[in-house]
Amino acid sequence: MDVGETRTEEDYLFDSGSDLGAEHVGHLESLLDDPTTRWLEGTGIGPGHHCLEIGAGSGSIARWLAERVVPGGRVVATDVATEQIARHPGVEIHRGDITEGVPPGGPFDLIHARLVLTHLPQRERVLTELVRALAPGGWLVLGELTPRPPRVLAAPRSSDRELFERMQHLSMDVVSPAGGISFQWGAEVPDRMAREGLEEVRATEWSRTNVGGDHGCLLHRNLNLQADAPLRAAGATEEELARYRELMLDPGFTAWFYQFVCTRGRRPV
Repeated sequence: MDVGETRTEEDYLFDSGSDLGAEHVGHLESLLDDPTTRWLEGTGIGPGHHCLEIGAGSGSIARWLAERVVPGGRVVATDVATEQIARHPGVEIHRGDITEGVPPGGPFDLIHARLVLTHLPQRERVLTELVRALAPGGWLVLGELTPRPPRVLAAPRSSDRELFERMQHLSMDVVSPAGGISFQWGAEVPDRMAREGLEEVRATEWSRTNVGGDHGCLLHRNLNLQADAPLRAAGATEEELARYRELMLDPGFTAWFYQFVCTRGRRPV
């Protein structure tokens, strides 16, 4: 896809409008809402502020913001699929693709996107447009994954370790880049923000171990199911896929997952 082309919902590897997509969003919120909101609190968000939440999912962060900007503030929650976004006072739902432009309602005192730009080949152009949509003194907060690979700590069988590593290779090095996803982007964000003229650029990294059957492993299983066709095309066999999905439910499996980095920067006053 050329940079200037319009992306549709079907262009994305993971469809948040499907049943699997709804589960995907739920697992992400359970994993990442706590570190996300703790980092957002550092922006001083408060009454009267106007916010933009990009890739809103079910709207959990949009609702959290809305409860803090009353009275007088509002939150625009945008996504390519808005079926999952729950209605909430102070949240305006906007269906759209951020690659087509920033939604109306700016300038914004806070713009937040989590695991959105990493999926976009146009991520650098989108970042520039988001900076331009900030009010003087406004904050841009981006949450992304780092390129650090997951690491197995315990597995029922030695062959399961090998399977996990193979599936991560196919997912992160073959399927994801083909779909325009960059796991390097999370490490590049601080420098990109500084180049755009943002000040007070800071980042924090968060990680945790996950055990088979918890939200982290269920998310991995969910993503594997959603990427079934491209994984098969990349060489994954029926047996490998079935065992991997069993492994993500096995309490005897433990791994470091989700090296998540939140970066924020402020537009000069």
